[in-house]
Amino acid sequence: MGRITAAVALWLWTAAVAVAAEYMKYKDPRQPVEVRVRDLMSRMTLAEKIGQMTQIEREVSSADVIHKYLIGSIVSGGGSVPWPQASAEDWVDMVNAFQKGALSTRLGIPLIYGIDAIHGNNNVYKATIFPHNVGLGVTRDPELVKRIGAATALEARATGIPYSFAPCIAVCRDPRWGRCYESYSEDHEIVQMMTEIIPGLQGEVPPNYPNNFPFVLPRGKVAGCAKHFVGDGGTAYGINENDTVIAWNELQDIHMPAYLDSIRKGVATIMISYSSLNGIRMHANYDLITGYLKNTLKFEGFVISDMRGIDRLTDPPHSNYTYSVQVSILAGLDMIMVPDAYKEFIDDLTLLVNAKVIPMSRINDAVRRILRVKFIMGLFENPLADLSFAHYLGSQEHRELAREAVRKSLVLLKNGKDGDGPLVPLPTRSERILVAGSHADDIGNQCGGWTIDWNGHSGNITVGTTILTAVRNSVDPETKVIYNENPEVEYLRANNFSYAIVVVGEPPYAETSGDSTTLTLDESAYATITNVCRAVRCVVVLVTGRPVVIEPYISEIDALVAAWLPGTEGQGIADVLFGEYGFTGRLARTWFRTADQLPMNVGDALYDPLFPFGYGLVTSPRVVRASQ
Repeated sequence: MGRITAAVALWLWTAAVAVAAEYMKYKDPRQPVEVRVRDLMSRMTLAEKIGQMTQIEREVSSADVIHKYLIGSIVSGGGSVPWPQASAEDWVDMVNAFQKGALSTRLGIPLIYGIDAIHGNNNVYKATIFPHNVGLGVTRDPELVKRIGAATALEARATGIPYSFAPCIAVCRDPRWGRCYESYSEDHEIVQMMTEIIPGLQGEVPPNYPNNFPFVLPRGKVAGCAKHFVGDGGTAYGINENDTVIAWNELQDIHMPAYLDSIRKGVATIMISYSSLNGIRMHANYDLITGYLKNTLKFEGFVISDMRGIDRLTDPPHSNYTYSVQVSILAGLDMIMVPDAYKEFIDDLTLLVNAKVIPMSRINDAVRRILRVKFIMGLFENPLADLSFAHYLGSQEHRELAREAVRKSLVLLKNGKDGDGPLVPLPTRSERILVAGSHADDIGNQCGGWTIDWNGHSGNITVGTTILTAVRNSVDPETKVIYNENPEVEYLRANNFSYAIVVVGEPPYAETSGDSTTLTLDESAYATITNVCRAVRCVVVLVTGRPVVIEPYISEIDALVAAWLPGTEGQGIADVLFGEYGFTGRLARTWFRTADQLPMNVGDALYDPLFPFGYGLVTSPRVVRASQ
């Protein structure tokens, strides 16, 4: 009997030792985040640490790849989807399949999956597409932008994605830049105001929370990413990825303030710009990334590259990849958006660490920051997505919010000519009205770039309400709405239209493909304006990512509206055109006369715009109230 008792005691003791040995602080949510980070890092090999620093594209990912290479993050680039018109469930299943590959590794460190949800969850079919930032800046309404951030977070979570590469807080100083529509304003104060989207995406930082520390609520929120650090909106001639030549005090005054606000609001990550600053590529800029962002501003989240951003450190890109890995990691980048050459990246970084070219302290700094964000987000407790948020994707509530944003982002630039009095608000009851122009019945054109595909494209590419449909929804049932995209003069003379709505604009574009030296529309757009407005009283609605050349045609136009890139909810435009709501938007950037004047910003000594910063005619519902 005694021998059995001793055996049982030995077994119990052995079991207790085993249980104690299995206790890992990093798996215990009761432990402080920094304790969990230290415990996990103490258990990690160099390969596991480098894996955390590696972000690869969905297209080259699989559970096996993630398990074998210990990958820490996945990205869906623009247009990178499970398949066309994939549902929320399709997305969740895909994300979870990748996540299970990460959870099956020795330490079970979960992935962080990132996507460019920059005006809604815009890669995803049926998602609500909000106006691009160029329009939101017009609203000067940080509370609205905060609500948009919260809605975007829910629609991202609907697809199982916990990380959005937003907001872009560039201060676009030259509309020739192809990314200008991603910028809220030429004025840093408006951009700072709009960093309120961060607590919308991530949640409100609680009182007494550590300063400059990332904060992300684990349920219904996503990690945000302030981008592109720093000066991307000030490149010479507005050329994408070009050099920003600027004095330190100007950089601090114009391009840096929104980063300070973002860090104070707990932004989880910051993305580095493709551009250069005074001749130094930002992806290699130690002084600004480590010296200023990390050491001076005390940013405690992680710093991520742009896609293939380190490749561009050589000319031609990727021609000396080992060098690119070396200088970017030493500059202070923590996670590299590779996105496909991950084996080469892992091999090169491993070689550089083993050769003591890159110290382990630099690797540990990067991994500590990445793990900190993952713990704060609650990824270790809830690594797998479910369908509990799926009903938010393209929900009516979010579409109503987007419609409100459209209404508030419209700028009325002209209203009336030749003593005829104002044209808008338009009457809803007329015999027959004409709707014309390439952008009147095209969801893709309304949404612009970064919609379904990277560059976006024309056509009814997702679910929404075109401006033509919105007009038909808004007028009296007895009013005949005639659509003719490019009516000929004879057609216009033969029909007795009460008035016309002409909707024209830029084709969708993204990044460098949007760079323009002339900022003119297609000749067919100007021809449509001229033909229609000479024959019929007309309101011209411009659907563009920035101010464009319009002065030579403005005398022909009765009323002119800047609608920017309004997204899927075109009904918001009709709401204001027909006077259900008044025009309230005021320009958040200068509208030039000719592109030869650029760059030209409010406060410049030589300031001769067509419409100045802050301009906008204001109307009350059905009644014109004031001008400017």
